[in-house]
Amino acid sequence: MPAGTEDSRKLRGELIAEMIAVMIIVTLGDSAAAMITLYDPSPYAQAYWGVCIAWGLAVTLAIYVTGSVSGTHANPAVTLALMVYRGFPRRKVLPYMAAQVAGGVIGAALVLQLWHPVIDAFNAAQGLTRAQGGAAGVFFTLPGAHITPWHAFWDEVILTAFLLLGIFAITDEYNEMAPRANSGALMIGLLVAAIGASGGYLEGWPINPARDFGPRLFATFTGWGSSALPGAGFYFWVPIAGPFVGGLVGAGLYHFAIKPYLRPDAKTETASETGAE
Repeated sequence: MPAGTEDSRKLRGELIAEMIAVMIIVTLGDSAAAMITLYDPSPYAQAYWGVCIAWGLAVTLAIYVTGSVSGTHANPAVTLALMVYRGFPRRKVLPYMAAQVAGGVIGAALVLQLWHPVIDAFNAAQGLTRAQGGAAGVFFTLPGAHITPWHAFWDEVILTAFLLLGIFAITDEYNEMAPRANSGALMIGLLVAAIGASGGYLEGWPINPARDFGPRLFATFTGWGSSALPGAGFYFWVPIAGPFVGGLVGAGLYHFAIKPYLRPDAKTETASETGAE
């Protein structure tokens, strides 16, 4: 097989894997969001940690399913950080990000298929319509009580910085404390859950532009309209810009403050060359 054809085939597989990874995360994670949003009392009313674990295990599953093909970035902020600090090819960055957003759209479509009777019943009971933002929290993130868009932006910078700091540590082959073999996928999932448990109520802890923008884009064309995009107060930019900035900060912190001091002879078998959210 000619080299060019093989390269194209490899990239196609990577993009399909990225799309499937985000589809898994959004389908399972947004379904957990549906359970906490649409039911009264919510099955998670006294067990918010369950929502966090659902999102985290969705990430873990996505890594196990697709990691051998694409490395499971599953997050444009991860892809950007890998390009800047770990040499991920520039030519793949935009295709990866497009595939990730597409996965978010497909995941949102599956969520609507699963939950649309409950969504419509919830909105009817609340006297709301989709266009008014009824049940919007199932699909995309919103600022919590007392949180302004600018505050939410800085929240996302901080939370995503912790995400990438953890991912870079977990997947560094020279980090002796990194999990061995394939257990890194579970640790990354627990990292996502921990971030949600500590900061999720601020604005839903998107920490991933594709996880928010893909479903937001889908919701725009399935009844939620401008309540989804651009959102109240043009909020849509916050879950995009915040994670990009935070990812570079967290990955940079690891790259410049930790990695130079690792033992160069301590190469280990870690879960993946990349990681995900």
